[in-house]
Amino acid sequence: MIFRLAFRMMLRDFRAGELHLLGLAIVIAVASLTSVGFLADRVGRGLDREANQLLGGDLLLRADQPWDVSFADEARRRGLQVAGTVLFTSMATTDDSAVLAGVKVVEQGYPLRGAIRIAPGPNLPDARADGVPRSGEVWLDERLLAELKVRVGDPVDLGERTFRVAGMVSFESDRGANFFSLLPRAIFNIDDLQATGLITVGSRATWRLHVAGSLEAVADYEQWARAHLGRGQAVETIENARPEVRGALDQAQRFLRLAALLAVVLAAVAVGLSARRFMQRHLDACAVMRCLGAQQSRVLGIVIGEFLLFGFVASALGAALGWSVQWGLGGGLRELLATELPAPSLLPLAHGLVVGMALLIGFVLPQVLRLGSVPTIRVLRREISAAEPLSSGVWLAGLLALLGLIFWIAADFRLGLAVALGFAVALGVFALAAWGVLRLAVRSRGVGSLRGGGWRYGIAALGRRMGGSVIQVAALGIGMTALLLLTLIRGDLLADWRGMTPADAPNRFIINIQPDQRSGVEEAFRAAGLDVPGINPMIRGRMVSINGEPIRIERYEEGRTRRLAEREFNLSYGSVLPSGNEVVAGRWHGEAGAPGFSVEKGLAETFSLKVGDRVTFEIAGQQIEAPITSVRALEWDSMRVNFFFIASPGLLESAPASLITSFHLPSGEHAFTTRLVNQFPNLSVIDIGAVLAQVQAMTDKLIVIVQLVFGFAVLAGLVVLYAALQSTHDEREYELAMLRTLGARHRQVRQALAAEFLVLGGVAGVLAGVGASAIGWALAQFVFRMNYVPSLWPLALAALVGAVGVMLGGWLGTRKLLSTPPLGSLRALG
Repeated sequence: MIFRLAFRMMLRDFRAGELHLLGLAIVIAVASLTSVGFLADRVGRGLDREANQLLGGDLLLRADQPWDVSFADEARRRGLQVAGTVLFTSMATTDDSAVLAGVKVVEQGYPLRGAIRIAPGPNLPDARADGVPRSGEVWLDERLLAELKVRVGDPVDLGERTFRVAGMVSFESDRGANFFSLLPRAIFNIDDLQATGLITVGSRATWRLHVAGSLEAVADYEQWARAHLGRGQAVETIENARPEVRGALDQAQRFLRLAALLAVVLAAVAVGLSARRFMQRHLDACAVMRCLGAQQSRVLGIVIGEFLLFGFVASALGAALGWSVQWGLGGGLRELLATELPAPSLLPLAHGLVVGMALLIGFVLPQVLRLGSVPTIRVLRREISAAEPLSSGVWLAGLLALLGLIFWIAADFRLGLAVALGFAVALGVFALAAWGVLRLAVRSRGVGSLRGGGWRYGIAALGRRMGGSVIQVAALGIGMTALLLLTLIRGDLLADWRGMTPADAPNRFIINIQPDQRSGVEEAFRAAGLDVPGINPMIRGRMVSINGEPIRIERYEEGRTRRLAEREFNLSYGSVLPSGNEVVAGRWHGEAGAPGFSVEKGLAETFSLKVGDRVTFEIAGQQIEAPITSVRALEWDSMRVNFFFIASPGLLESAPASLITSFHLPSGEHAFTTRLVNQFPNLSVIDIGAVLAQVQAMTDKLIVIVQLVFGFAVLAGLVVLYAALQSTHDEREYELAMLRTLGARHRQVRQALAAEFLVLGGVAGVLAGVGASAIGWALAQFVFRMNYVPSLWPLALAALVGAVGVMLGGWLGTRKLLSTPPLGSLRALG
């Protein structure tokens, strides 16, 4: 019986429009969360399914130096298959062009899992490769064929070796999505590696061992290999396969979770405002039911049943919308990952239903519980208070529900804490500021131009509904802040980022310059009429101890710190402080300083290094120790050659080194690169503009996906604005009816409405502009590391748009009140 009454009441309220706003907020929150959940589930299971192919085997060993033969011998002794590959970058050249390529050198038997497919040319049928390229042959991908303007059968130079193009690579199962894989691809046989002369002192390369076999044998070998790993060596398994893809997706997923989090929190605000209005509009109906003999428990049962039914329906619609959205998002990721994503599981669907019901329990149920205590005498005397005030326990339950949702959706304690504290501070500051401004406006309503007319009545109305007005301003401010962050402030940050690189900044890097080639490279610049750039020595070294204590990777919790502790650094030496560097602690060593290192500020903070600490580096089997004599702040975005550590003269000169430089190549001078590489085949000239464009192309795909989910947050912000305007609609209707009954003219009533909405929108807009600018500054300083200075125009624009927008929105929502007879409004509202 209660269920049937609840169902009928839900249909009646829905037809009357009482549940539209509440349902929209729930649908947006659930759709936002489930679309992210479905997408993350598909990507995670897709990577796990393809992991063996992504590794090129069942296990992958990776190192920055050639592997000792004992690792391969031990694998074969255990009955496992082994294949080696080497990855590095190099210039692929012809007589007319030179292109930086990602080179993969392969042994016979590669890949042990997955496949390479080759074709005789673009737009021609491909087939699975039978083996690897023969000696003297190279496979190029379609992009490298096009950029070099060659076809199958043509010659291509890699280093000092001329190869014949034997096929076009159409698919690699273990091709990643890192910097190396973004470059056009060349694959040749490992027997030709030495003849190319491409691997020299200081060359950056990755040596990989692919291992495959039975699960038990692979597991046993993995345990043996981990026990014998050295510095710079690592094991990749199904759990950590494709770290570059997982890293990019993890970063995108953090943005997606943030978008879902904003949508859910804003939806919670809208749900709370809608529930408050619903409670106020159903007081009379519940009082009548009490008069007709319905017990308090029965009234509560009907209303709670109505919301449980409605919440389930709205959550199901939101989950269905999220399911639809994720198919579109999955298409972009399928192209990005070059793999088919599996169908999603039903777990995110359950998560969406939980979120929808949690919003109802946390923000609707506390208001609904008040309906059960409506006094029956309200039928005769409607001025009697709605119901008993909420107990602290009910408010605490709602707060805990919201906090639980925040931390659960964030899946990251720091992100959840930042969002929870941010919204708490924003709500508190906005409410306090709104209360102060409204009090000031109410006190000045009789001063100057506010005397007479409807303006005074509009300002006074805000004071009479001080609690509701403060709630409206705070809610409007939160919604506008979210919209500003998603539009204006984000645009400012991107504009500042683009403007950080000057037009004449270096756009080319040259690496692998050998010391005996220095004068020749400088002469090539002079012959071309170009400015000779500064050429810096570069030494590969691994930091092995700090103040005599060995570096242990397991001591560091943050992933970036662990990676830095494991990697080799590019070191340099010199007496002149590089351009764009500034000493912020200690003293620069100069010409005749004592042995010492200058360390970059960010790295010093990462490892808690300070002036006076002694660091030890292992370089070519020898250990070199010296104190830190200075800390430098530098401009990483300047595109100049920068180093984490720069040694004083006399400390590293005896270490094996290559040279590196960066320079600006004017447009129209591309032939210089081809001539330079033809003269020095071992050089790698990196076109930063092209590389950044390739990286941006991949990032743009993720940004489109992120922005689509951020659209839910924008919708949620708009719903908050509408809910805030509607929260005092009934009180405003009653007051306007009273004014018209007492003789107020239409012009005065319109002035009262305009004054009320202008003050609400103006105050909320100013608060939103200040809040969004402050958050944008914090993001720039502490996240993006940019010198972003908030401008005043977003604040002024926010105040103007807020005032005009709220006035128009409020006017559209109340325009019917002016045509409604006052007696009808008074009878309807009591």
